[in-house]
Amino acid sequence: MDTLSTVMDGHRARGASLLRCEMRAPWSLRVEDEAALGLVVMVSGSARLVPTHGSPIRLDAGDLALVKGTHPWVFADDAATEPTVVIEPGNVCRSLTGEHLAVSLGLGTRTWGNAGDGPGDTTFLTASWELASQVTGRLLDALPDVAVVPADEGDPTLSGLLAREVQRDLPGQDVVLDRLVDLVLIGAVRQWFSRDESSAPSWWSAGSDPLVGRALGAMQDEPGHAWTLDALAAHVHVSRATLSRRFTELVGQSPMAYLTHWRLARAADLLRTGSLSVEQVAHAVGYANAFAFSAAFKREHGTSPRAFRSAPGRPGASSPVPG
Repeated sequence: MDTLSTVMDGHRARGASLLRCEMRAPWSLRVEDEAALGLVVMVSGSARLVPTHGSPIRLDAGDLALVKGTHPWVFADDAATEPTVVIEPGNVCRSLTGEHLAVSLGLGTRTWGNAGDGPGDTTFLTASWELASQVTGRLLDALPDVAVVPADEGDPTLSGLLAREVQRDLPGQDVVLDRLVDLVLIGAVRQWFSRDESSAPSWWSAGSDPLVGRALGAMQDEPGHAWTLDALAAHVHVSRATLSRRFTELVGQSPMAYLTHWRLARAADLLRTGSLSVEQVAHAVGYANAFAFSAAFKREHGTSPRAFRSAPGRPGASSPVPG
């Protein structure tokens, strides 16, 4: 599995909040949901995305925006329109006076807005994830607070299909939507980093290197394997000196340092989302016993595996793996 596939596999859309919004000007939403990552897909009309830091960004039909929940942001028909709705964690929608709006502005299946019975002059889709995995944090760290993929650079087929399917209510529809959101998100991320590889994280370009890419893939696919520098070099059919030099040059750290960070990021995800014991997680990511694993985990994450697992709402976006 290539590096992007491995990283994105930890950010499945399962549990994402997906909504179609039909809006009629004037309108303005202040987003304070603290989502690890948000996706906006413009279906029709135009809008302004106003970040906490930086100038307003115009989005037109077909444009996609990836937004990190690092800071609150405003989405409106015009940058000058004052917010009347606040989106809070858990996808809770309130007026400025505290009134819940989920019912009063509900327009049908997965649809919400102020347009009433008729179509709005602006339609967009939103999807958000409140908790990213430790592995996916490597991706989030590499993205700016707002990344826009213009319509002429994206894939209108996928966006159009998602826009149609979000209003349908058929057996298995949640699974269909999960998969479609995954595809739209992956396409947007891939297009964003492909536009200017100089701004991409080191692992992005390193993954396409015929030598380093195979070494990365081996470690990512089998973190529990007893990898050594000699074993990795043999796997990719070069000397250990060649592998070490090339890997460090492209990734920015040695193969063994990368492996340690990767193992502990994967361990954090297994602790958070799985039912494995600490001992089982230790073996799954290549540690001989729970004691050695716990010591390494605490050095990396600042807490023990058991405390990490039981801590409520621990964010996963700030992965320790360098991007």
